[in-house]
Amino acid sequence: MEIFRYQANNNIVYKEYLLHLKKDVESISKIDEIPFLPIEFFKSHKVISSKDSAKEIFTSSGTTGAFTSRHYVPDVSIYKASFKLGFEQFYGSIKDYCVLALLPSYLEREGSSLIYMMKHLIKDSNHPKSGFYLHNHKELIATISDLKKTNQKIILLGVSFVLLDLAEKYKMDFSNVIIMETGGMKGRRKEITREELHAFLTQRLGVQKIHSEYGMTELLSQAYSKGDSLFFTPKWMKILIRDTYDPFTYEKKGRSGGVNIIDLANIHSCSFIETQDLGKIHPDGSFEILGRFDNSDIRGCNLLVNE
Repeated sequence: MEIFRYQANNNIVYKEYLLHLKKDVESISKIDEIPFLPIEFFKSHKVISSKDSAKEIFTSSGTTGAFTSRHYVPDVSIYKASFKLGFEQFYGSIKDYCVLALLPSYLEREGSSLIYMMKHLIKDSNHPKSGFYLHNHKELIATISDLKKTNQKIILLGVSFVLLDLAEKYKMDFSNVIIMETGGMKGRRKEITREELHAFLTQRLGVQKIHSEYGMTELLSQAYSKGDSLFFTPKWMKILIRDTYDPFTYEKKGRSGGVNIIDLANIHSCSFIETQDLGKIHPDGSFEILGRFDNSDIRGCNLLVNE
């Protein structure tokens, strides 16, 4: 609530959005009363709560001519703390791992928050074999084979379409390797469900489960799944499921709807994000991403005029 009031008073875009909704900030006393900012505003406005200039500007990928999200980050140390502590909450110390990143589409552009995170995790792992791979799949396979002989813990994190390419070309025994997909099929391959993707990857790569990372340009925290596409958040991140037809009411656990995210690491932008993802929360607190709204590429809410 303290962060909400800070942002409601200091974030010009969020403040104006609340005014248009005719919301009295001082009368809001519970989390489920907080209006969430539609994520599209990161494409059309500078969403920032700090008077300090941005040290990093993270941008989303997009097709030529498409509007992309821009996340202005004045204090990048908060992002570093968030992704390091978030990883450790689910996987333990990064120093225990060799980190292999198969993210060619992200490496080939500037401004990726995922690449920023992986560069630091690779560095912090302090393992001589940790690093990025583009399309050199044979070198990657050889590295994993050598590491497995030493019982080294390994994480292979890759964008979905590249992991699919790897699995189509090679049938491998990557048992005891944590294979983590980050999504990212749109525009690269024929769309398939996450369940279909994971089934194919487990069968071809010789692992029992496929792990997943759920993050986005507009967030400074990530949720993780250790299998079955069930995600858990770090302690400073929370998922709420809104009614599909009424964004200001919430569904009970087990019912699907729009995904709202509280990310307290977003203290200098907006911590209350209304995404275009569809999902549901399970009784154990895990959540599942079911897809996206059909109009997810339509730019935002017309309550604010583009500047």
